Amino acid sequence: MERVGHVNIAMVDDLSTNGTSKPKALSTMERARQLCGSTVSFHNIQYKVQLNTGFFCRRKSVTREILVDLNGIMRPGLNAILGPTGSGKSSFLDVLAARKDPSGLSGEVLIDGAPQPPNFKCLSGYVVQDDVVMGTLTVRENLRFSAALRLPSSVPQREKETRVNQLIRELGLTKVADTKVGTQMIRGISGGERKRTNIGMELIIDPSVLFLDEPTTGLDASTANSVLLLLKRMASQGRTVIMSIHQPRYSIYRLFDTLTLLVSGKMVYHGPALNTLDYFAEIGYACEPHNNPADFFLDVINGDSTMAKMHGPEEVDLEEQSNSRQSIEEHLLEEHRNSSYSRETRAELERIVQAKGCVAQGPGARTITYNSSFLHQFHWVLKRTFQDLMLNPQTSVAQLGVTIFLAVIVGAIFFRVKDDQSGIQNRMGALFFITTNQCFSTMSAAELFITERKLFVHEYISGYYRVSVYFLSKILSDIITLRTVPAVVFSCIVYFMIGLKSTFAAFFVFTLTVTLVACTATAMAMAISADQSVVALANIFLTISFVFMMIFSGLLVNLPSIMDWLAWFKYFSIPRYGLAALKINEFVGLKFCENATAPPSRDNCSASIAGMICTGEQHLDYLGIDYTTWGLWENHVALALMALIFLVIAYLKLRFIKKFT
Repeated sequence: MERVGHVNIAMVDDLSTNGTSKPKALSTMERARQLCGSTVSFHNIQYKVQLNTGFFCRRKSVTREILVDLNGIMRPGLNAILGPTGSGKSSFLDVLAARKDPSGLSGEVLIDGAPQPPNFKCLSGYVVQDDVVMGTLTVRENLRFSAALRLPSSVPQREKETRVNQLIRELGLTKVADTKVGTQMIRGISGGERKRTNIGMELIIDPSVLFLDEPTTGLDASTANSVLLLLKRMASQGRTVIMSIHQPRYSIYRLFDTLTLLVSGKMVYHGPALNTLDYFAEIGYACEPHNNPADFFLDVINGDSTMAKMHGPEEVDLEEQSNSRQSIEEHLLEEHRNSSYSRETRAELERIVQAKGCVAQGPGARTITYNSSFLHQFHWVLKRTFQDLMLNPQTSVAQLGVTIFLAVIVGAIFFRVKDDQSGIQNRMGALFFITTNQCFSTMSAAELFITERKLFVHEYISGYYRVSVYFLSKILSDIITLRTVPAVVFSCIVYFMIGLKSTFAAFFVFTLTVTLVACTATAMAMAISADQSVVALANIFLTISFVFMMIFSGLLVNLPSIMDWLAWFKYFSIPRYGLAALKINEFVGLKFCENATAPPSRDNCSASIAGMICTGEQHLDYLGIDYTTWGLWENHVALALMALIFLVIAYLKLRFIKKFT
């Protein structure tokens, strides 16, 4: 049991004492002797889910069986799980890999006759169907990231680097080792090379059991064949490879050592792949000489087979060939239960159970374990996050470019604002636009956790890093790179083009306020989108929230005149706090009339001329804004508290989102 997930340092090529000589490759026979795959046995696996149907009062819960009474053994070699769409292949694979939600799951999976360890998901390798790899990094950088976080801290960095280089050679990635994997904006490596990179990231820990969910998805026939040849080579070296696959070509099918055929979550064959055609012929289904076995099995299951169905040597008429799919499933299931393969499997499972003592009725507790410290994880995840931001022009260059463009436009519209009555309106308009623009420009933060959801979930379950490490890395990189820097650049351009107060203290408060508004709005965007799976839906919620806040910002409506039962909404408006701070910072000390006296008291309007507002303090009094020292800084405190609350909400959502299928 201790062998599962153990890092086989002996596989790492020996280096000379000075580290300059080239590593010596181990032969296939030497590798085979060093590798020892685990035997995976599964006992009475049942999996059910609750589905809610209907609306409101007619809503009802329906139980659906996904997997039904599955029993069998997967030994070292290439083990394939085959079946039509919806047959439960991926669910079965997730159960074996301990990545299925325990709710509704019963039965047990044993590894070498011992209970599956709670952290089995961190010790085994799992290659998901949709490639999850950082596209802005190179193949070598992705493998290096996996080695840094998944190999124990006791392994020297030199040996980790050697392991990465060895995997690159074994996977045939030498020519593209320093090429970016590729994104929608960046042309990268091919699909087959991308798949091999994903496999390499799982092979870093040298797992004795490697799971793959439909590894040929999205690949052409030739590329898929090369990937399966790679898996066959690894299986022949002693590793246990378990994979689900939909409809492989014959050159792929003949590589399988064992085959498990599922129909509607039920097992209709489990045994040697080479004997499958003979078994089907014995139960009455003969495959045409030049037909692909995988296509033949699916045709039989779906009731679309045109080949002869025989009972003994006599052929039956065509009407019996058009049996319903349900009757065919029942027939296949009954034949398998009575087959010699099933009897032999049950006998061996009983021996395993007797050796263990007993089989539990449900899955055990599941935990995540890590091979590195918090600070080590934080260093590598933060480094990768900053690299991804810097190398992705869609998020870095475009963001800064749009910020500069808007700053120049706003500065040109309100250029050199005057100290007269028009200056009051222009200042109000400029400050209002600046605060609302900072809010709406943060909507890109909604994509922060959504676009990387699959990558995060896979790496977290596999034990790469803690949720707190990932969260802090994303927060720091986004706030510093995409919020703070653009806010400072925007302030430097707008402030001097508009011609606001020409003092360093006023400029500092202005920049601080704009940055705080951007950071608080970003935190709110994260809190709303952290548990969402669709960017468009998160953007809708954000837009509604910002529009609602904008109404209570203090420009579109006079806040003191709002009815009491509605007035409390202003305390949840981010633009209100930002706009109030900017107004106090700008209007205190300003004079808009030539004969205006010193700032009047709140009860004295002697400074007004012909009903005009002549001082900035008068204007703030009219708006009901407290322009004392605390009146200014209470807005910043409120923004900081709101940002903290939103970040806590975002973290809790990220911490407790569903991470198992």
